[in-house]
Amino acid sequence: MGAGWIGTVARDYWIEPSHHTTWSSRGTTEGTAGRAKPSTQTRCWTSTGRKKQPEILKALDDLLRDETAGDPITGLKWTKKTSHTISRALKRQGYAVGADTVRRLLKKGHYVLRANRKRVNKRKDPNRDRQMRYLVCKRKQYEKAGFPSISVDAKQRELIGNFKNPGRTYRRRALDVLESDYPSDADGVAIPYGVYDTTHNEGFVVVGISHQTPEFAVACIRRWWLRIGKRKFPRKQHLLIQADCGGANGNRLWTWKYALQKLADECRLTITVTHLPTSASKWNPIEHKLFCHIEANWAGVPLVNYETIIKFIRTTKTETGLQCRAYLDRKQYETGNHISSEQKTFIKLEPHRVLPHWNYTIVPHQSFRKTEK
Repeated sequence: MGAGWIGTVARDYWIEPSHHTTWSSRGTTEGTAGRAKPSTQTRCWTSTGRKKQPEILKALDDLLRDETAGDPITGLKWTKKTSHTISRALKRQGYAVGADTVRRLLKKGHYVLRANRKRVNKRKDPNRDRQMRYLVCKRKQYEKAGFPSISVDAKQRELIGNFKNPGRTYRRRALDVLESDYPSDADGVAIPYGVYDTTHNEGFVVVGISHQTPEFAVACIRRWWLRIGKRKFPRKQHLLIQADCGGANGNRLWTWKYALQKLADECRLTITVTHLPTSASKWNPIEHKLFCHIEANWAGVPLVNYETIIKFIRTTKTETGLQCRAYLDRKQYETGNHISSEQKTFIKLEPHRVLPHWNYTIVPHQSFRKTEK
């Protein structure tokens, strides 16, 4: 390595020596003994003696700007812009900088690695904000009165078997799983349907093994009420359900409303349902209060059987006190069921004045209690 290697490294990596730093052209020797003495050939390089290149920052911004970055021939614009990729691109423009320098400049320019955010919606209902405000107001009204308020939804179906599960766990060696995730290789499917108590911060999940139907959804709510809700809210005859406007609990499904009517008659409950607007399911409380913690709990572990799923759901806890119960429903639910016109007239449905297609109350038969609207 030549005598001027220190200066070369300093220039390549933009190292700025202090005003008292001296670079010797004769080389250096570690230790005090044999240290090279300054001579007439010694060159002093201060921070003011080096000409900076402020245009490199503009070149860096141009590379990272989505609409102008990169070379359409080399394909840099469409590749992941790592520090080494940016360094090579800058060198092609005449700036001799290394990957470490690029990382330092990126940090100085407040650049960080960012993922895409799902915030753009092509189907935005004009009453979306009004419905969200009404939903929050109704929830607070029920909680203040001491009535049960629950958030319900079905989680994505999981394949039972030795399949890869997203996430990582601390292990001495990685687990070997199947190369493909074909449904034909699965030992079954798991359909978790959750009920989240917004008042007590408690979760209740029923894992189905057949299909996600309105009958299955209401059966989960019924099981929660008989096992938990009736004990947590004694002598309370009003129930608020917050649900998405799609899936098994969609606002347009008469089978969902008919099943709720049977639940209301059985348990003598006045059930009020408020649906989240279209494409707003991620703001359902159960999504960020329960389901996200369940996914984090079993991340990186293959769901080889139903017992494994039930175990991970039951052991899901948070520092804020979240507790969760889980049960397995082995009943086979049939799809494609419809109700007749007579069954529709059987439903005692009372739409609300505010956005009645999203908000309604189902009153039990032979009940003269006044429902809130």
